[in-house]
Amino acid sequence: MAAEPTREWSDEQLKSDDLPKKDMIKFIQDNAAHSFLNEHKLLGNIKNVAKTAKKEQLIIAYNELFESKRFKGTEPIEDITEHVKAVKIDEKPKEVKTEVVDEGPPKFTKSVLKKGDKTNFPKKGDTVSCWYTGSLEDGTVFDTNIPLTARKKKQTKPLSFKVGLGRVIRGWDEGVLTMSKGETARLVIEPEWAYGRKGVPDNKIPPNATLIFEVELVSVD
Repeated sequence: MAAEPTREWSDEQLKSDDLPKKDMIKFIQDNAAHSFLNEHKLLGNIKNVAKTAKKEQLIIAYNELFESKRFKGTEPIEDITEHVKAVKIDEKPKEVKTEVVDEGPPKFTKSVLKKGDKTNFPKKGDTVSCWYTGSLEDGTVFDTNIPLTARKKKQTKPLSFKVGLGRVIRGWDEGVLTMSKGETARLVIEPEWAYGRKGVPDNKIPPNATLIFEVELVSVD
């Protein structure tokens, strides 16, 4: 196992405007275990992470990394096995966690159909309520919880779940966390973050299907 990294910055330096967020993100991505990065939503291209991550979040993650000692190479074997499956043939195994996982593109794209309040964004563990319609790329609707009439919509409750905890497919977890209350968005989710190679035959979702969801975030608690 590699030696533990040393702290690069003091508390004062961390809070200073002279320290770019990108430098903090790079240090954490270079030294933290994949599961740690996933929990703190620091996976992905550094530029993209810097757009969404606040300085306060990065300071907390930086300090927590040293407190928890969840450095690279400390993950269980089964986690590493999952990363190995994702490696392309022409890439070296040593680069699995940093190059393939951390720098890979998100497995969903989002289009805002109706803006939300830009204030009430859900956090991991919050209970969210959503109306949604799910369809395949050819337009076939495989699931929806939206009633046909406005009258029934008043009598029916939207889907509620704790976001960010794996209660739904990953594309939903990641996508809903980027939405604010009242927002309606179109999420195009690739198979890896949907139902993968198995699909859901009972719901008419074929293997390796890209799914399209229109989601309205009704409430955040």
